[in-house]
Amino acid sequence: QVQLVESGGGLVQPGGSLTLSCAASGSILAVNFMGWYRQAPGKQRDMVARIYSTGITNLADSVKGRFTISRDNAKNTVNLQMNSLKSEDTAVYYCNLKMRSTDSATWKEYWGQGTQVTVSS
Repeated sequence: QVQLVESGGGLVQPGGSLTLSCAASGSILAVNFMGWYRQAPGKQRDMVARIYSTGITNLADSVKGRFTISRDNAKNTVNLQMNSLKSEDTAVYYCNLKMRSTDSATWKEYWGQGTQVTVSS
């Protein structure tokens, strides 16, 4: 069974920084990408950042220049460093993983339970 463990959420003032981490465990054969989505109350869940096993990254326009995504391939861990945080960044952040297990030839996506990030003075 694949599990995603998220950490790093919390309350921060505007302009502050926060780092989210997500560690995947289980019978992982290969990872296509790991990343983060976020969902604010009453809004859709949107992609924030994604990093592929090749090292290629994608960032939402709203966070470019402020957020940085990185990954430790050996440990199947993804980090999201968030700087210059704004109130608009307040949301539940979900870790997202696309992978293939050692027991299956099928690529599947997995989601974390979510961690709350609140940006407020």
